[in-house]
Amino acid sequence: MKKGKFAKKKGKNHKSSPKSKEDSLFSHLTGQWVITLLSALLLIALFWYFVVSPHLAKEIVSNGVYRVEIPKGYQVNGIDISHHQGDIDWNLLQQTQQNEETPLSFLFMKATEGGDLKDDKFDENFAKAEQTGFIRGAYHFYIPSTDPVTQADFFIKNVQLKAGDLPPVVDIEVKPEHKKESVFYAQLSTFLYRLEAHYGVKPIIYASYKYKERYLTNPELERYPLWIAHYHVEQLKYSGPWLFWQHSDRGVIPGIPEKTDLNVFNGTMNELNKITIKQ
Repeated sequence: MKKGKFAKKKGKNHKSSPKSKEDSLFSHLTGQWVITLLSALLLIALFWYFVVSPHLAKEIVSNGVYRVEIPKGYQVNGIDISHHQGDIDWNLLQQTQQNEETPLSFLFMKATEGGDLKDDKFDENFAKAEQTGFIRGAYHFYIPSTDPVTQADFFIKNVQLKAGDLPPVVDIEVKPEHKKESVFYAQLSTFLYRLEAHYGVKPIIYASYKYKERYLTNPELERYPLWIAHYHVEQLKYSGPWLFWQHSDRGVIPGIPEKTDLNVFNGTMNELNKITIKQ
């Protein structure tokens, strides 16, 4: 009897402490957090495996020419380079013009950036491109925060285009931070007008698919030819007119030590020659 009475009293006085409740709540929340984290990681892993990885594998592991998948239905292929490609063996690169599957016919190269930066490989690359028989072109990396007249004049000072060369290109990738759209468009137009007046041809605008859709919607810019960058797609989704499509940045090109951008021209060789600068 005493044992039972003692046991009853002991049971009556045994209560959970506030600390025990806090520990239980903490354990519950921690468990929920761990489950949420694991679920997120699983979703990321599935997205990578089923969406991203197949495209990367297609480009990196491809046994096709230049180790990437070349878009079907285009006759004219080319590349673009800068100092990032390093020292080029132009004899090897020239041989790609005779590649039976995908000959390379045109070559763009970086010339200038902003108002005072010249690519340190430009002069050599530009001269070698002509000597080895490529249809060549030059581009300027545009900085929205730098005066457009300064940029245009700097490009003109460093790039002497002549008959047979492709029109000058403005590479526009930097977001126009802290600028009204009207100011951004006006300054970019000033740059384009100045190049057009000097070289006698409309410059080409280079932009990514997303940048074009977000920042280059002004109707005035539609008068300029477009070179659009869009990777990992079999067909370009952009519905407007375009001249060049940069479809990969992972090409393995004979004579070039680093991965290289690959492009197609939206037309024939005859049509490519027609857009070059005339005497």
